[in-house]
Amino acid sequence: MRKLKLQMQMSVDGFVAGPEGQLDWMTWTWDVRLQDFVRELTDSVDTIVMGRKMADGFMRHWEAAAINPDDPSKPFAELMVGYPKVIFSRTNQTVSGINAAMANKPLVEAIQELKQQDGKDIIAYGGAGFVTSLIENSLIDELNLFINPTAVGEGLTIFSGKTSLELDNSTRYGCGIVVNKYVPVK
Repeated sequence: MRKLKLQMQMSVDGFVAGPEGQLDWMTWTWDVRLQDFVRELTDSVDTIVMGRKMADGFMRHWEAAAINPDDPSKPFAELMVGYPKVIFSRTNQTVSGINAAMANKPLVEAIQELKQQDGKDIIAYGGAGFVTSLIENSLIDELNLFINPTAVGEGLTIFSGKTSLELDNSTRYGCGIVVNKYVPVK
C-alpha cells in the first residue's frame, strides 16, 4: 500500500502561515543538501494531493517555471507539472491546471483509494485546512516538517488537538532549516 507523505514548511513556533496566510517568513535560500533531500522525497512519489486554496498558486508557479528556459528550477518544475494532482475542496468543483483534477469523493474515501492504487507514494503540500483534515482523519503516514528559523508569534497551524508523533529523524541544513521527519503513533 502506498504511503501519504506530508512536506510542509513550519515556523519554529509551530505555524504554517501568518494570521492572514502570510508566507513571507519562510526561508527559500535552500542549500544544495536540502535541495537534494527535497528531490529525493519528490522522486519517492508520483501523485500530489492538496487543497484548492493552495492549488491555484502552486500550479500557476510551477507551470510558469516549467516553460521558462531561464528559470533554474525548470527541471524540478517540469516534474511538478507532470505529476497527477488531486485537488480537494468543500466549495469548488472545478480546477484548471495541467494534470490536475478535483477529487470526486469525500476526503477519507478518496485518499484511501489513492493509497490502494499501484505506484509510488503520494505527497501532500497543503494548505493548512486541508492538512489539518488529513491529520484529524489519520490519513498521513509520514510528516516531513521543514522548521524555519523564524518565530511568527501567531497564525495558522495544522494541529487542531493532541497528535502523538514519533520522531524518525532530524536533519539540520546550512540554510537554517531543520527537517523533522515524524510518523504518527497509531
